[in-house]
Amino acid sequence: MGILHDDVVIINQSKNEAEPSVITINCPDKTGLGCDLCRILLFFGLTIVRGDVSTDGKWCYIVFWVIPKPIIKWDTCRWELLKNRLIGTCPSCSSAFGISYYSSELQSSMVTDVFLIKLFCYDRKGLSHDVTTVFCNLELNIKKVKVSTTPVGTVMNLFFVTDTRELLHTKMRQEETYEALVDVMQAAIISCNIEKVGPEVTACSQASPFLSSAITNDVVLRTSNNVSVTMDNSFSPAHTLVQIACQDHKGLLYDIMRTLKDYNIQISYGRFYLKQGRKCEIDLFITQADGKKIIDPSMQRALSSRLQMELLQPLRVAVVSRGPDTELLVANPVELSSKGRPLVFHDITLALNMLNTCIFLAEIGRHVIGDQEWEVYRVLLDEGASLSTPRRKIEEGVWKLLM
Repeated sequence: MGILHDDVVIINQSKNEAEPSVITINCPDKTGLGCDLCRILLFFGLTIVRGDVSTDGKWCYIVFWVIPKPIIKWDTCRWELLKNRLIGTCPSCSSAFGISYYSSELQSSMVTDVFLIKLFCYDRKGLSHDVTTVFCNLELNIKKVKVSTTPVGTVMNLFFVTDTRELLHTKMRQEETYEALVDVMQAAIISCNIEKVGPEVTACSQASPFLSSAITNDVVLRTSNNVSVTMDNSFSPAHTLVQIACQDHKGLLYDIMRTLKDYNIQISYGRFYLKQGRKCEIDLFITQADGKKIIDPSMQRALSSRLQMELLQPLRVAVVSRGPDTELLVANPVELSSKGRPLVFHDITLALNMLNTCIFLAEIGRHVIGDQEWEVYRVLLDEGASLSTPRRKIEEGVWKLLM
């Protein structure tokens, strides 16, 4: 029983760049599957313009209409890589018939090896963005970073990464990484060393007494001021209907799905549609983990409030003073599964590069803000560059690219 491996994910590429490609996923269901799939699409730089989700609790059928970012060049190999990543996220077909979740559930619970890439090089404009682009293309996920510029114009980069392909322990994969870095950095590279480290090196969740109140409290930048979330139990005898109307932003569907995943909510049917003017309408028929409607008013209010908050402010961005220096702070909530939002550091470095603003020091850490764990990016800006670009312009430029 089941379906052929190649039929789990089917991608129909659009022949016209202005029209969306269609991704069809047909596999066993699990709570949080939509979040995991949306996260992969976000990592690959795809915008979801329409989506349909349907499941009977055991098997699901999902269709995404997607458009790549204009700056990303897509070829046959990249579509094939995307297909493999989506298939790897889906539970095995046998699990729908009570046999086992072994291949997907066990693998997802395994501790992923963490590697330290120690890169010593000469400084130049756009260096951090070039390096993070290489890592994205190689499917290396940055867990933690420390970038330090010396007074003599050299930079020590410490990147703690995991490898989606799980091959960074091999000599061939390390050589591929080194060659890709040399390709983009040319004569700027001085040395590069790759070594495996313990996962405890990146375990840095802590309280956040030293974070600026601009991040720990609500900040001005929002996706819009008009997000509507309504919940109704009268439309279906078995499901609670959640209707969302809001302005589109990058990763919108991911932000909705990760919130529902954290609440252990199951989606039985869902429809997402992007209208003219980038206005979105989302209808979701959901149940709790026990398969029942959400009847409790306090639970309804909590879920509705969290969805509104996540859609109004999925990220927090602020430029503040750190002593005599200027610091850019970016924070995003971490899923309960400990996964952070993809491509944040990539987009930060790209935005600063476009604003002609250089990085003097950069760090990524995990902090507890309120009742959530957040991934916080602290970027100390080069003094000369930061003074030439107004703080508000930096704030808005980074926010715009991230959103």
